[in-house]
This record gives sequence, C-alpha cells and structure tokens, in this order.
Amino acid sequence: MTFLKRFGYFIITGILVALTIQFIVALVSGFLGVDLTSGGYTGLFILCLIWGFAGSFISLQMSRWTAKRFHGVRVIDPQTNNPTERLLIDRVYRIARSAGMEVMPEVGIYNAPDVNAFATGPSKKRSLVAVSTGLLNTMTDDEVEGVLAHEVAHIVNGDMVTLTLIQGIVNAFAMFFAQIITMFIMNALRRDNDRRGFGDFMLRQMIYSMVVMAFTLLGSIVVNYFSRQREFRADAGGARYSSSEKMTAALARLQRVYGQPQLHKKDEEADNLAAFKISGKSNGIARLFMTHPPLEERIAALRNRTYSAST
Repeated sequence: MTFLKRFGYFIITGILVALTIQFIVALVSGFLGVDLTSGGYTGLFILCLIWGFAGSFISLQMSRWTAKRFHGVRVIDPQTNNPTERLLIDRVYRIARSAGMEVMPEVGIYNAPDVNAFATGPSKKRSLVAVSTGLLNTMTDDEVEGVLAHEVAHIVNGDMVTLTLIQGIVNAFAMFFAQIITMFIMNALRRDNDRRGFGDFMLRQMIYSMVVMAFTLLGSIVVNYFSRQREFRADAGGARYSSSEKMTAALARLQRVYGQPQLHKKDEEADNLAAFKISGKSNGIARLFMTHPPLEERIAALRNRTYSAST
C-alpha cells in the first residue's frame, strides 16, 4: 500500500472520529442542559471524558477496517481451497471453538517480512486474526499454532476492550489536567491590557499540546503495564488452547529470530491491536514503556505457570 493511500485512510478516519465526537458532545450537552464548551471544571471534565472515551471506542469499533487498510490484510475466504489458507482457517476455527467462541473470527494474511501476528476487533463476534507472510515462512506448524492460540486468547479475554477502557481514562485525565495547566500558564503570561488574538490562540495551543503530550507519555506507563500483564495471560491462554510446548516453542523461535534486544517503536503499533510483538531485554526507565514483556520472562512465566489463561 502506498504512503499516500495510507495517509488518505488516516485523514478520513480522523475526520470521521472528530465528527462523531462532536455529535456526541452536542447530544450530551442537550441531554444535560449544560454547555460543555462554556467553561467550568465540571463541564470541562465531562467534555474530556467524552473525547477520551469516544475517541478510543470509535477507534476500537473501526479497528478491523483500519487494520485491513493500514496493514493491507487480505481476509481469507472461509471456503478457500488453497492448502496454506485452508490449514490456517481450520486451525483458527478449531482453536476458537475450543476457547468457547460461537462466532468465528475473520482470518487474514498480510505481506510483511517481520515475524508477527495480531488480533483486533470490538468484540468476540466481530474479531480478526491476521498473520504476516514472514511468520508463515519462518515458523513450523506447531509454532504457528501456538501463535494463533495466543491471538485467540486475546479475543476471548477481551483484551482490546480492556485496554481501550484504560486508554480512554488516561486520555480523559491527560486532556483535563492539560487544559487546567494551560489556563494557569496563559493567565500568568497574559497582561490585563493584552488583547486576545491569533498569536494568543497559537501560544495556547502550543502549550496545551506540549502539556497533553507529557501527561499522555506518563499515562502510557499505566497502559503499557496492563498491556504487559495481558500478554502474560494471552501466553497462558495460548498454552491452554494449543499446548504449553507449542506456545513455548513459538516464543523460543522469536528469541532466535530477534536475537538483539529491542524496544518497539510506537509507529509500528496499531491502536487496539493485540499483537504478537517481540520485546528484548530492557532495563531502567525504558522498561516502563514496553508494551510486551521480554521473551525470556514470558517463557519463564509459561514454564512456572505464573499466570492463568482467564482474565
């Protein structure tokens, strides 16, 4: 997929999310009889809650569509006769049934050299499991089954919804405190006889953007902590729905493929995707921002049965 096409999808998605949130704000304002944009901490906090949660949940509702467009995922026809695709479909369906899923997830493949897979979707009945061609070309059949079981566990555990709730709370508080701090700073900088013009507006937006980014960065520590815990549980789920040996073999394969310590870049992540990402050793502050635990810790947790498969 070309850069311009990806950028176009990003712009369209952003516009749709913004318009939807504006509509929600108007409805809530009318229902409560409060002008949420007129000032006051109560109105401001409600407004931030709406923006924080609405943005996250709208993104979650659109996550399958977004993943397909951004990653170029080709959804496999359940009736396919292609041997590789047929095997992939059958495995996902078998694992999903063993996990108690009544509606089978969509299954897709996307072209990428990295060994990776992800699950996304707003609910168990509207989910997607996708794997990269790099994973299919690198892993054995048993290792692939462990990965697929891991992704199904994410869906069954409702990890995308859980992380969306947490992200919504973080977004809301980040925006709320950023607005308050920005108001204090602007009031301190502004003189009584200063006129409010375009320069004043631009300064305020610049300060607000910097403050909200700082709070969002701090909030990501909380989000990433829960993300790492969900990964441990998804590994336990993968062991339960396939086998401990297959799940451990998949993680061990990743250790061999990604031998050098690494920390995933944020732009490699897609919102609301529970991905089978690889994290190397990381110490100190950097560890706080890891979305996935180090592979050696995940393997040790599997062998020691530290985590249960359920939420």
